[in-house]
Amino acid sequence: MSFETVSVKQMRDYDKYTIENFCPSKTLMLRAAKGIYDNVDWKGKRTAVICGSGNNGGDGYALAGIIKDAGEDVTIIRTGDKFSEDGRYYYDIAIQKGVVDIMLSFDTDLSEYDILVDCLLGTGFTGEVRENILCAIEKINSSSSYVVSADINSGMNGDTGEGSIIVRSDITVSIGFVKNGMVSDNAKRYINKLVNVDIGICGAQHRN
Repeated sequence: MSFETVSVKQMRDYDKYTIENFCPSKTLMLRAAKGIYDNVDWKGKRTAVICGSGNNGGDGYALAGIIKDAGEDVTIIRTGDKFSEDGRYYYDIAIQKGVVDIMLSFDTDLSEYDILVDCLLGTGFTGEVRENILCAIEKINSSSSYVVSADINSGMNGDTGEGSIIVRSDITVSIGFVKNGMVSDNAKRYINKLVNVDIGICGAQHRN
């Protein structure tokens, strides 16, 4: 399957334009979570949603709430105590719904989960992976669970598809538009299946 792809800067600009003119960011985050939910079979599975501190983590918190609403077993595993504004909003909702919340440590055992959702780093990631995120990626990659990456595989540069350590996913659910690096030869080593969900982010054709 071929995808329309964009650069990280284009994606950031499209997202900003959509939020400023058409749709609140919290609504887009919930749509992203629903898009991820609709592409995975959660029924009867134990799921851990592993979240970083940015909006990618926010997608995970919103997703955890949706999985809980469906009556499935879901746990949030956080890598720290920081949240984006929208992420904090959906984290609080998930906790109110009774989602279990734990902090990642070197002793955290992921083997009990059937599905791991990678919501650690988003498309804006560059540079070196911090130690707590490195620990999470290593644990995900050494597991035998079904791995879902939200928007992009954590550790991957959205423009080049490169990275020093990258989550290996069974499915990656891209949000809005596929980023250029995600269809590179290197990215194909880490993404088994790639899908894209339209959440109403306006591309270049809507800005003229």
